[in-house]
Amino acid sequence: MKILIVEDEPSLREMMQRVLTEEHYVVETAATYLEADDKISGYSYDCILLDIMLPDGNGLRLLERLKELHKRESVIVISARDSLDDKVAGLELGADDYLPKPFHMAELKARIRSVLRRGMGTGSWNLTLGNVELDPDRRRVIVGGIDLPLLRKEFDILLYFMQRPDHLVDKAVLAEAVWGDHADQADNFHFVYAQMKNLRKKLVDAGASISLKAVYGFGYKLVSSESE
Repeated sequence: MKILIVEDEPSLREMMQRVLTEEHYVVETAATYLEADDKISGYSYDCILLDIMLPDGNGLRLLERLKELHKRESVIVISARDSLDDKVAGLELGADDYLPKPFHMAELKARIRSVLRRGMGTGSWNLTLGNVELDPDRRRVIVGGIDLPLLRKEFDILLYFMQRPDHLVDKAVLAEAVWGDHADQADNFHFVYAQMKNLRKKLVDAGASISLKAVYGFGYKLVSSESE
């Protein structure tokens, strides 16, 4: 899961980044309107934490930019401006939630989980495909009733694909989603290939009814043997 924090106050931005990184999210940050606009124009996120008051523009305009770009990121507006007008404006422009400052980090984490669940189109946070169940909160994978230990990036890759079964995923898009922005600009993708090789072997060894198929010259696709 990848999150963009748009916040100009350094100490709060850094605290949010640290806390969410500890929760195993891939976290990117932007301190200005222009920096945030560049991020959302070039990359995709699962959730955007958006401050309204930015030094070079109104954060609500970024909600309009997301619409213009046909983006579907979940957005939580985070602002010290707790007026009804701001809240209504944000929600009408497509924000999924509104969290006034100051707030506790525990509430922020709960709000993020809530909008991500809604974005997945289900009240359940767990994902199930074939005989594989994935629990994002506990970072647990169960295959046929037995726990399958995975390394951090292996888990993140499997989570990404289980949210997109049967979808072809370009290796550059996968790198960006799991390793963060600008990973798609790497000279090669050996770090992707190595993690994919290990994950694919672990799924086979565990008797999983899903597999990650390599599509030559493009990337990978998660398929279920039960649908073949």
